[in-house]
Amino acid sequence: MKAGPPKAPGGGAGHPGRVSGRDFEAQRVANADAPAVPHLLGRIGGLFRPYRGKLAVTIVLVLISAGLGVLPPLLTKDAFDLGLFPPSGTPNVPVLLKLVAAMVLLWVVSALLGVWQTYLTATVGNQVMGSLRTRLFGHLQAMELAFFTRTKTGVIQSRLQNDVGGVADVLSNTISSVIGNTVTVIAAFISMLILSWQMTIIAVILLPVLALAQRRVGQVRARIATKTQESLSEMTSITQEALSVSGILLAKSFNQQPAETARYARENENQIGLQVRQQMSGQWFFAMVGIFLSVIPAVIYVAAAWLILRDVAITAGTLVAFTTVQARLTFPLMGLLRVVLDLQTSQALFARIFEYLDLHPAITDPVQTHAMDREQLGRVAFEDVEFRYPDAGPESPATLKSVSFSIEPGQYAAFVGPSGAGKTTVSYLIPRFHDVANGRVLFAGTDVRELAQDDLVRHIGIVSQETYLFHASIGDNLRYARPDATDAQLEQAARAANIHATIASFPDGYDTIVGERGYRLSGGENQRIAIARVLLKDPAVLILDEATSALDSVSERVVQDALDTAAHGRTTIAIAHRLSTVINADVIFVVDDGRVVERGTHTELVAADGLYAALVAEQSRSATAAS
Repeated sequence: MKAGPPKAPGGGAGHPGRVSGRDFEAQRVANADAPAVPHLLGRIGGLFRPYRGKLAVTIVLVLISAGLGVLPPLLTKDAFDLGLFPPSGTPNVPVLLKLVAAMVLLWVVSALLGVWQTYLTATVGNQVMGSLRTRLFGHLQAMELAFFTRTKTGVIQSRLQNDVGGVADVLSNTISSVIGNTVTVIAAFISMLILSWQMTIIAVILLPVLALAQRRVGQVRARIATKTQESLSEMTSITQEALSVSGILLAKSFNQQPAETARYARENENQIGLQVRQQMSGQWFFAMVGIFLSVIPAVIYVAAAWLILRDVAITAGTLVAFTTVQARLTFPLMGLLRVVLDLQTSQALFARIFEYLDLHPAITDPVQTHAMDREQLGRVAFEDVEFRYPDAGPESPATLKSVSFSIEPGQYAAFVGPSGAGKTTVSYLIPRFHDVANGRVLFAGTDVRELAQDDLVRHIGIVSQETYLFHASIGDNLRYARPDATDAQLEQAARAANIHATIASFPDGYDTIVGERGYRLSGGENQRIAIARVLLKDPAVLILDEATSALDSVSERVVQDALDTAAHGRTTIAIAHRLSTVINADVIFVVDDGRVVERGTHTELVAADGLYAALVAEQSRSATAAS
């Protein structure tokens, strides 16, 4: 039984609370504050679940360290009361030495445990961060093409780098800081109670007020953190646009370098202001906490005198030990308040990360996929296809309207027509870069929505007008299509694409670095490398999307020869602007205003004296005028 086409994805019943990529950008712009992510704290905790063993060891080490940290103040009390000032009035040196030795041993053991604990927390934190970054990158790879046409590349990069990097310290230090400081604070509080419950009450009476103030500061910092990350996204976007090879060429061509610098400077000023606001939002709070904790010892001295006057037994050792414990309470308490404040702030960053992870790709495999019919490989058909781009409103005109055609295996089919007629859209629907609104796109006799995307794309090769090469060697760029290809196979594909002799002429041959987007090579050389890459893939269907329209006449002839070789023995679908390149096509489809208005061979269409004949005549006049 065949599985029907999948329902349109999105935030429907099948995916409660999830947002499709096509709806995301509008919601992001409308929501200036941190996005609301349900069960955020639970999901953050879930990131640590695979590392339960290391976390358990870390918790044990933290508890031991915290427990050991309570003992030195108690030993200090005994050092005063039993070693320096015993009841006999004469210092007891042997007892004092034993107590001092015990304190030194405790400090050494605590330091060693601290090193081990730091290693575990750093390992877990960085593994969680790395896993989160990889998970987010993989999820973005699964998003549909329309998501990337609407979202700035710099914004996406910022989520991966700035947002995930912004929570690095929280991921690395939260567990040990929270547990360690909490245990230390509790243990110190217990020690203070043991020494003097009356002075303890005086020392902690204002702590609830500090907790309330800290909560308010955390809320303010979270809002500022969201705006800060949005500003970082914009700065990353400006950098990506303006400092790419294309951006630099554009700026230099129009002498707009000062304008680009000013645009970056404006956003940088905004970023500076936000960073200062974020830093200062907690400074007054911590200044107040510092003053409070610094004043406590003086208050304790006054309170001790008041208690002694009322016949409460307080020895010098007790007072020294109490103030020592209280002083030790200061740092973990401040650390705990800072960690909690950082957690509140980082929730805004986690919310932005999970917001992307919760995007649901608009194009997914069906629950039950169909196997590719290998006997029909190369057959492509459209049946009453209607399509409009996802970001177009439901009332906007369809890009394709009731388009139907059939291409047989091995045929060379061309799509021609005026600019904006919908030719390139046809090439996007065959590999299912977009889903149709109505009708069906058939590949090897099966609706593309019923095939696994990997299986579908494996049999399709695309050469577009805008060739994309990585900043890597020619060999690496070729092996992108077939990672296990041998050197001999690379050379065979390059020879077929008429590029081997050119590559061999370079000093480094196939190890030549092409530069970003292949800017170190000519346009014709880039196109032929792209053709060699497709030949290495050896697809059943080859899609040529105006692959020679940006080339000069000499380069066009060389590349066209390579394309003719690539098209041999496989179904070829050419989106053509220059009609001279498709004269020998088996069938030519003429597209106008989203419809196929004519079809036939070159001879038949010229004889029909319709739109195709008019296009041929217009290009002939242009060529004559140019010569």
